[in-house]
Amino acid sequence: TETGTGCVHTAPGHGVDDYMAGLRYGLEAYAPVDDKGRFTDEVPEYAGRNVFQCDPDIVEMLRSKGVLLAHRPFAHSYPTCQRCKHPIVFRATSQWFVSMESTGLREKASQIIPTVQWIPPRGEQRIGSMVETRPDWCLSRQRLWGVPIIAFYCKSCGEVLLDEQVIYHVADIFEEAGADAWFTRTAAELLPAGTCCAACGESDFQQESDIVDVWFESGVSYAAVIEKRYGEGTIADLYLEGSDQHRGWFQSTLLESVLTRGRAPYKAVLTHGFVVDGDGRKISKTLGNYIPPEEIINRNGAEIYRLWVAAENYQEDVRISDEVIKTLTDSYMKIRNTFRFLLGNLNGFNPDADRVPLAEMLPLDRYMLHRTGILTEKILSSYESYRFHDIYQQVVQFATVELSAFYLDICKDRLYVHPDFSIERRSARTALNEILSTMVRLLAPILSFTCEEVWEFMPHGADDGRSVFLTDLPVDLPVRTRDDVLAAGFDQILELRAMAQKKMEAHRVTKEIGHSLDAFVTVSIGREHPWHSTVIDLAPYLRELFIVSGLSLDEVDGGELDIVVQRAGGQKCSRCWHWSETTGADTEYEETCSRCAGILHKMSAIDG
Repeated sequence: TETGTGCVHTAPGHGVDDYMAGLRYGLEAYAPVDDKGRFTDEVPEYAGRNVFQCDPDIVEMLRSKGVLLAHRPFAHSYPTCQRCKHPIVFRATSQWFVSMESTGLREKASQIIPTVQWIPPRGEQRIGSMVETRPDWCLSRQRLWGVPIIAFYCKSCGEVLLDEQVIYHVADIFEEAGADAWFTRTAAELLPAGTCCAACGESDFQQESDIVDVWFESGVSYAAVIEKRYGEGTIADLYLEGSDQHRGWFQSTLLESVLTRGRAPYKAVLTHGFVVDGDGRKISKTLGNYIPPEEIINRNGAEIYRLWVAAENYQEDVRISDEVIKTLTDSYMKIRNTFRFLLGNLNGFNPDADRVPLAEMLPLDRYMLHRTGILTEKILSSYESYRFHDIYQQVVQFATVELSAFYLDICKDRLYVHPDFSIERRSARTALNEILSTMVRLLAPILSFTCEEVWEFMPHGADDGRSVFLTDLPVDLPVRTRDDVLAAGFDQILELRAMAQKKMEAHRVTKEIGHSLDAFVTVSIGREHPWHSTVIDLAPYLRELFIVSGLSLDEVDGGELDIVVQRAGGQKCSRCWHWSETTGADTEYEETCSRCAGILHKMSAIDG
């Protein structure tokens, strides 16, 4: 009542639905049409003529027999060839199949699918449902090109010759002459000498004209390439392609391997979305939203293109546009400028002579190596799970927030003020060198050219490799630098720092101070406050952490915590820009603070 009257016809030889009905009710799959769409000799009155050309004659034949109820032209939708635009004739033909049921292939494949890692996980359900509902696999195609099905037919009785030794014999011919030998040689030239039909004893054969389904061809690549190159039993670590391949390559490979090996051919399967423009429309030259890769590379460089590939969440459709590229270019420059700052401050650093042991480094430097170890763990985990867009986000966050806005900003005082031989500068540069070496090695698979260039200009010890690609990933760093106790203490100090910055911001609004170095901070903390012991332990470093000219710490009774900000007094040092009540006026460095005067005096003595 919803899909038609049923009063047209049932033609099992000319439609999928009718064919399935014919199988169910035992109807003959009658299809008297040849490969060129012409009636065969089974319909003698129209034999040799195109089926569509015969329509008017068939109408007249029905009229002449008095069985034509009515006739009128009717235009309806009908499938046509994508290339020649001619209508397609559906017909049932003899084909080669792999049965999904009699071989147990469907059940075996369904059991093996969960043993594979599917990335993203929804791929498991997708391919599982497709295998569960797919029909038998039709292996044959009627084409004039392709890899032939190695089978022969006896010309006398029609018996099929499908023999393993014959197939190997033909395979040896293909190894020397290529698969085209099947089409350029006769059956006698392809068969082993003395081959006879097992049914009738005759020796005159005709080779099969059908070719193998191209999905079967690509599906056996694991055997033809991987096993041939690396040995039988080798399983691919990863197959990756678009999400449409759950019904294509991923599935044909799986079915073929399960059928012949009893196992999956791959350990993991990764699927990605398709490239769309900034508005989510598919990329199309017709729409004019196609951006040639070489245009992006010529304008922005190959690194930006590589970063785009890594930065986008491939599990969804991947967007590309000028705006996306600009955002990535900005992020790339932040990473690159961080590398430049680190390289600039490592100039002249000799890791073998100047490195400070971890236990002797200043607390802030040890804390940042701990944070770098945490970053390393996350990035290595993201590589293992193929979540490259997470790596991009983690690195940009680390470079801009934890390094540029926090650690490097604090370190500038030590790096610019203290001499090379001082523990303050050596500790900082040891940390910078470790951080740079770690980041470059972690990012080398993505920003390959940039990281190789940075590696070339980095200070290296005697054991470092000539190229970043000849080194190992820094898998040991998280273990070496892990210090959860120190990190917990810094979590408290950073909250205290944020409170002080909020107070300083209020003084900036009133123009009392400008830069944080214009401020003097007083911290009053009760002995019963939960942060008391941490603040006392790190008291010598609070002024540096807060980036202020002076800091006073007062211990009081109770559990209170208070911060007071006021403008720093004294004279501004021309060298470090700190305000100080004590200067080097009694020395030749009268425009500097007493700290800088002492440092300059030591440096002068060493130079002398």
